[in-house]
Amino acid sequence: VQLQACGGGLVQAGGSLRLSCAASGGTFTNLTMGWFRQAPGKEREFVSATSWFGVNTYYLDSVKGRFTIARDNAKKTVSLEMNSLKSEDTAVYYCAAAIVPWNIRSGSAYDYWGQGTLVTVSS
Repeated sequence: VQLQACGGGLVQAGGSLRLSCAASGGTFTNLTMGWFRQAPGKEREFVSATSWFGVNTYYLDSVKGRFTIARDNAKKTVSLEMNSLKSEDTAVYYCAAAIVPWNIRSGSAYDYWGQGTLVTVSS
């Protein structure tokens, strides 16, 4: 499975961005899809994830109500709509895919990773 993320950029605080991740290879509906981020000098952290058919979604507490994850199984894509962005959201964002997500919030549970896309929120 190959993952290609895009959509990062520079935005002012309070603004919005939409990240997208396209998957190729594998059976997309068998994959739990997630987004992680890593800010400068910090460890990678879980941001959001969606189950196979998008029935279940999961969020980092600090992004609940501001970020929305969605998947399109027909297009093999997963998106992360980010609203009301804050400076603390600045990070490199990674999409990831898990076959058997034994811990949906742990990066160790994910099998495939895309390249990161940088999100910079200016205050």
